Amino acid sequence: MAAPGAVLQSEWTKIRTVRSTVWTLALAFIVTVALSAVICLVIKSTFSDMSEGDRATFDPTSSSFAGMALGQLALIVFGVLVIASEYSSGMIRTSLAAVPQRASFYFSKVVVAGALALVVGMATSFISFFLGQALLGSHKVTISDPGVLRAVFGTGLYMTFLVLFCVGVATMLRSPMLGLGILMPFFFLISPILSAVPKVKTVAKYFPDQAGQQIMRVVQEDNPAPYGPWAGLGIMAVWVAAALVGGYVVLKNRDA
Repeated sequence: MAAPGAVLQSEWTKIRTVRSTVWTLALAFIVTVALSAVICLVIKSTFSDMSEGDRATFDPTSSSFAGMALGQLALIVFGVLVIASEYSSGMIRTSLAAVPQRASFYFSKVVVAGALALVVGMATSFISFFLGQALLGSHKVTISDPGVLRAVFGTGLYMTFLVLFCVGVATMLRSPMLGLGILMPFFFLISPILSAVPKVKTVAKYFPDQAGQQIMRVVQEDNPAPYGPWAGLGIMAVWVAAALVGGYVVLKNRDA
C-alpha cells in the first residue's frame, strides 16, 4: 500500500515537471492580470462617456477581474490536463499499478491540483485587484470598503473551484480532447448565450460559472441573481462536488 505522503509527492512531481500544466497556470495568471489592467485603463479613459445608468451600476471591484473571461480558458485546460493527459499517454496504467488504491491516487491528484489552483487563484485575484484599482484612478475602491475583500478572496476561490470542476469532468470523460471539446463550448458559448435568453436565463443562473461569478461583484446588477454572492459560490461548490464524485465513481469502476 502506497503511503499518502508518497502519493502526494508523486502527484506534485508529475504536475511541476510537465511543462503544459505549468504553463497553463502561468498563462492564467498573466492573461487575467494583464487583460484586467488594460480594461481598467480603458474604463478610466472612457468613464466620462458612460451613460448615467452605466455609471450607477459601475463596479470597480469586478472591473479588476474582467480578464477572467479569457484567463479561465487556461484554467480549464489545466484542470483537464491534470488527469486526462495520463489517459491519452497511457501513463494512467503505470500510475494505477504504482498506486492501486484508486481513492488515494485520485484524491491526491485533486488535492495537489486544488492547492496549486488556490495559490495561483489568490495571487491572481489580489494582484489584479490592486493593479486594477491603481489604474482606475479616482474611480477606485479600497479593499476595506464593504464587500470588496469578500469579492477579492472569493475570486481566488472561484478559480480553484473551476479547476476542480474540470478535473472531475475530465476524469469522467477520460480524454483531453473530449474534455476540452465539452467544457470549452459550455463555458464560452452555451452558458453565456443561455444566460442572455429570457426564457432560460433563470435556469442558466444556476450553472457553475454563472453562480460562482456572483462572488466577484460588489455592486448589484440590474437583473440580480435570486441568491447572494456566497450562496452563488455554494451552488458552484455543489457542482464541483458532483463532478469530483462522478470522476471517482468512473475511475473506481472502469479499467484504465
